[in-house]
Amino acid sequence: MTMTNKNDSLFSRAQKTTPGGVNSPVRAFRSVGGTPRFITRAEGPYFWDAEGQRYIDYIGSWGPAIVGHAHPAVVKAVQEAAARGLSFGAPTEAEILMAEEICRLVPSIEQVRLVSSGTEATMSALRLARGATKRDKIIKFEGCYHGHADSLLVKAGSGLLTFGNPTSAGVPEDFTKHTLVLDYNDPQQLEDAFKAYGTEIACVIVEPVAGNMNLIKATPEFLQTMRRLCTDYGSVLIFDEVMCGFRVGLGGAQALYGIQADITALGKVIGGGLPVAAFGGRADLMQHMAPLGGVYQAGTLSGNPVAVAAGLSTLKLVQEPGFYQHLSAQTTKLVEGLSAAAKAANISFCADSQGGMFGLYFAQEIPGSYASVMASDKEKFNRFFHLMLDAGVYLAPSAFEAGFVSAQHDDAVIAATIEAAKQAFAQLH
Repeated sequence: MTMTNKNDSLFSRAQKTTPGGVNSPVRAFRSVGGTPRFITRAEGPYFWDAEGQRYIDYIGSWGPAIVGHAHPAVVKAVQEAAARGLSFGAPTEAEILMAEEICRLVPSIEQVRLVSSGTEATMSALRLARGATKRDKIIKFEGCYHGHADSLLVKAGSGLLTFGNPTSAGVPEDFTKHTLVLDYNDPQQLEDAFKAYGTEIACVIVEPVAGNMNLIKATPEFLQTMRRLCTDYGSVLIFDEVMCGFRVGLGGAQALYGIQADITALGKVIGGGLPVAAFGGRADLMQHMAPLGGVYQAGTLSGNPVAVAAGLSTLKLVQEPGFYQHLSAQTTKLVEGLSAAAKAANISFCADSQGGMFGLYFAQEIPGSYASVMASDKEKFNRFFHLMLDAGVYLAPSAFEAGFVSAQHDDAVIAATIEAAKQAFAQLH
């Protein structure tokens, strides 16, 4: 008698009531093929699927689980907050504490507004930039993902300095006609764009450490050029640190690069696994937000007390002495071990990391742009993904997503991952 796998049966059942059987597209395994794993619980560096199979987890809820899953301090904070009530629709002191903590840790943020998702944060930051500058045009970069707001679901136009085209059905071209899409890490394109449109550009939005086209680090020259041009032309520089904020270091990517954004979008880590995000920046810009100014934004669950409790607890833990040094060291051990294993197997492969984020590339060299990422061997990654999955290692189910290490990924966990990779690389020829 054939036994039905619980993941298969759950996926079949889910597809009857949910489009594609998932509530976020990458979970469907469409990029790598196969059946997604339905997770039942998680602890530390691991989670378990519906079959009871344990996996070393390298997505960490796509970044938030920086202190590990179900950390006792975070769980305790959530339980205590939930016991006091789940939501009030009125101000709480916890929201003030969260705002004060964010402003203290990210010097470019003088005032902050809490929201519930990264998409909300970036969408609101764009609206604020346009409202404050009274300009319409924005610049984004090919391969950077800033949530699913209409103005940001855009691919590059047919040539340099042409405005973008929608990448999603349901987005009118009118919504994207003001969005200019440039190449990541190309300072000259920025110079040319501002020369052509500078007085019309409301803002530039960028992931200073990109994680949505795999891990790609911005070059210092790229970000410095961006900062200078925004200052010279009166445009707003928006750093989308939803993913890299508090992931690559305590002050985010802007602390690493020594560059201050005008507005910063945060998410993921500041919620500790619950839905919290934020956007904030210079006080003179934030004064344009309702109820003080004419830029409107609202949310029934913004600053939810249970979610804020999880975020505050997580932010306290990441400030413990040596936290980021340990996190970075473990991530470095992982990428160096994987690279060495691939080299020993004569596989064209490289890896990179920043703080608790990492990227794996089946390519000769670490990519610096969307085009170079797209040129990597996707088919080989897909095979590698499934070999690792079968060995109990859960990587991002796409060749174009960054991975995440938590503080609970100790030496034994890293060693087990590298051993699984050695076996996988040996089977890729």
